[in-house]
Amino acid sequence: MLLLALAAATLYGASDFYGGLLSRRAHYAFVGLVGQTAAATAAVLAALVIGSAAPSGVATLWGLAAGVGGAVGTLALYRGLSRGRMNVAGPLSAVGAAGVPVLVDIAFGQRLTAAALLGVALAIPGIWLVSSESGRRGLAGGGVGEGLLAGLGFAVLFVCLDRAGDGAGLWPVAAGQVTAAVVLGVFALSGRRAARQAATWTAVWPGILGASATILYFFAAREGALAIAAVITSLYPAFTVALAALMLRERTSLTHGAGLALCGVSVGAFVMG
Repeated sequence: MLLLALAAATLYGASDFYGGLLSRRAHYAFVGLVGQTAAATAAVLAALVIGSAAPSGVATLWGLAAGVGGAVGTLALYRGLSRGRMNVAGPLSAVGAAGVPVLVDIAFGQRLTAAALLGVALAIPGIWLVSSESGRRGLAGGGVGEGLLAGLGFAVLFVCLDRAGDGAGLWPVAAGQVTAAVVLGVFALSGRRAARQAATWTAVWPGILGASATILYFFAAREGALAIAAVITSLYPAFTVALAALMLRERTSLTHGAGLALCGVSVGAFVMG
């Protein structure tokens, strides 16, 4: 479960990095639409290849709800990225995506070990630090609304996919990805700026990466507790920061370093738990 969730975090981090770059050159809704269309196609193909019985109505509904959450999260996050406010929108989205599933899991009676609770306690501030800028400028940059909305959307995605269960194969994931594509399509095509946007077909890659991450998260949530799978997957900003340092030569501040250290220790706590 741990390796699956870490792999999901890696792919989500890469997807956000690439999608964020594209969203600064093209309309964020169009980037999201192209990427989500590719994600839906990939998820349906994966569900067909793996094969399973037809999903129940309940599992399908959970998948549809997950898709709405994913679409809202993607739109809000890409809007924050397009405005150059990853320093606030990014960490808030990750903290929300990690924190809400923990509360849901506890509310439904899930008991976490002391090591797992320590991992959660270290991971959430680590996520914030690793994807935020030090000093007042990070908080003054705006993007709070986008970050909170994105975090809520991704939390809905994580919780609903967990509730879909494991008896329907990847069909809940596929249903969610198709639903998200429809929601993003309605939003993007209803705005003239998005409709007139020059084609940015390279946005298929963030979508494929995101779909792969969602599939890995789905398997991780099936193998273990929702809280742990969601928190580990929400470490994705660490990989976004690492890619920015590697590809864009962005400097890693002491704040980022402290956040990376906390994330690393949190993973170690989950392993011990």
